[in-house]
Amino acid sequence: MTILCIETSTSVCSAAICKDGVPAEQCICREGSNHARLLPRYMESLLLFARRNGLTIDAVALSEGPGSYTGLRIGTSTAKGLCYGLNVPLIPVPTLEVLCEAAKSEIINHKFEITNGTLVPMIDARRMEVYTALYNGERENGERREAKAVIVESEASLLSFSTAVHGLSAQRSIYYFGDGASKCQAVLTQPNWHFIPGIVPEAQYMGTLAETITNHRSPITNHQLAYYEPYYLKEFIAAPSHVKGLS
Repeated sequence: MTILCIETSTSVCSAAICKDGVPAEQCICREGSNHARLLPRYMESLLLFARRNGLTIDAVALSEGPGSYTGLRIGTSTAKGLCYGLNVPLIPVPTLEVLCEAAKSEIINHKFEITNGTLVPMIDARRMEVYTALYNGERENGERREAKAVIVESEASLLSFSTAVHGLSAQRSIYYFGDGASKCQAVLTQPNWHFIPGIVPEAQYMGTLAETITNHRSPITNHQLAYYEPYYLKEFIAAPSHVKGLS
């Protein structure tokens, strides 16, 4: 499959074309808060790349959340428009799984053992709260973990929300990463907890995940698109306006 992938769930904006799970081209900006301006440019560039290389887009993959409300809405509206225009299905991909894929290469580069470890991706949900889930270092086909919004007070507060902690012990390596992870370093102090800096969800890691997902459930077709919403996890609560005259 040739899949056009969109990732806008955090401050990083990225899009990529993946062919048979392998990234062929990626556009990315790590500077933040430019999604609405950059994403249309990325789409134009990637579609031009596809035409020049004789690639036909078979589906659009969207990083579905949880994450930034604004970022998810921008990514979703763009993905829906592309699906309608190209007449292709939409494949929602859990953002926490995209983070795990990004982390695995970094862990392997540092020669850590991940097959006997647990991956804990974290997306910032304000204050000491993160969106997270527990994953085995070795992906299990078709299995999806339920994401939770967790207030991080200790190692126990992160482990207690899951009913399947995979035999966690002081000897088991636990890797945590993502834009919500750095603020948790002060309370995750056990020797077996390893913080991995610089890990962000990127569109280039979505191709294989999207293909795996289609093996276990049907993608969203055009007549279903109108009813699709991203996975916000928490309800949006608007902050009071600071603009004079608005209250």
